[in-house]
Amino acid sequence: MYVSDTTKYLIHIKIEAEGVVEKTDVVGAVFGQTEGLLGEDMDLRDLQRSGRVGRIDVTLVSKHGKTAGDLYIASSLDRAETAILAAALETIERIGPCVSRITVEGIEDLRAIKRRKIVDRAKELLMESFDEVGLSTNEILAEVREASRVVKITAIGEERIPAGPTVLESDAIIILEGRADVLNLLRCGIKNTVAVEGTKVPEIVAELSRKKNTTVFVDGDRGGDLILQELLQVADIDCVAFSPRGRSVEDMTRKEIIKSLRNKVPADVIRAQIAKNQPISDLVFEITAPEDSGDAEVPEEPAPLPAEKPEPQEPISSVEGHAEYMKGTGRARVLSADAVILGDYTIKELEDILPRLDSDAAGIIMDASCGQKLVDAAYKKGLQYIAAAEFSGIVHRPAGIRLIPL
Repeated sequence: MYVSDTTKYLIHIKIEAEGVVEKTDVVGAVFGQTEGLLGEDMDLRDLQRSGRVGRIDVTLVSKHGKTAGDLYIASSLDRAETAILAAALETIERIGPCVSRITVEGIEDLRAIKRRKIVDRAKELLMESFDEVGLSTNEILAEVREASRVVKITAIGEERIPAGPTVLESDAIIILEGRADVLNLLRCGIKNTVAVEGTKVPEIVAELSRKKNTTVFVDGDRGGDLILQELLQVADIDCVAFSPRGRSVEDMTRKEIIKSLRNKVPADVIRAQIAKNQPISDLVFEITAPEDSGDAEVPEEPAPLPAEKPEPQEPISSVEGHAEYMKGTGRARVLSADAVILGDYTIKELEDILPRLDSDAAGIIMDASCGQKLVDAAYKKGLQYIAAAEFSGIVHRPAGIRLIPL
């Protein structure tokens, strides 16, 4: 019987056995070798039956004829009784037929974790509730400038499709999926755009593509792939730019948009991919595209991009050095075992890239809060450590991964 509402503590125990054992062997050893050890009042079976001790969770990994793992026991006893129970479990000397060693890694106060969550959530609510109070002068000017760009959206052709104000005069155009994409590029100062508004390509778009240097910029999803295939059939496309898979052009920042346009792919490469009946999404991850030739029209005085943090003159050769460098960046860095940089990412990008890391990755440094989900994902990939600005909502730490506060 396990009643989560009354659980106070979580006992975390490390298991090592000189042989191959299974979960049933561990559970049997826990009950069998503690029976009668602490008297009737502290009999583990009776405690579990009455709900004062929760179910026993076991995770095991067997390698090279040995077994290691973790055991978790939830307790509603008081502190002293929980500590006595944990100490009693360390007297287990055999699991199944194998010599074993049981070590209590720690006893977590689950109520303290809940209080930490309450404090963190209260901070978020406080920031969300008052983030509109008191705009600075620069923020007011930025909003006014952005509004002045947005109102310049136009409509062209018999279908009155959304377009940027310079799409008819410019020598190069960018074809987008919808009105929201046109608006977002206008916010970034890119005015030579036109939207197709669906999979049926308007005649004016096809006509413009035959007269101008044309780049298609689509969302990173199946809908974007379908629109791209339609455009390749009915329009004269020179290059193709993609948003990151799973992202929409309308949600991208100015820096992300400029980067995607610089990494555009020649349309002939896409056509070859389609001719081989291979998914367009596979190509997006593999290809290294040429630098942008300047076709995308950018305003005379574009809004400044976020400043990049300069790299140190001497290469960083330690985890501590990387941790110090990453402070204040709001980003994450993946390192190899010898502290070589394998990649720098935003926190969102890290969540997407983590499942695809190879065996060279040894650890992560992140200038952000790290939660249980990311810890579990890093453990599954075999990473050795995570260094983070904060660890929030960590109920249990998987064995073999270090959590390092920055």
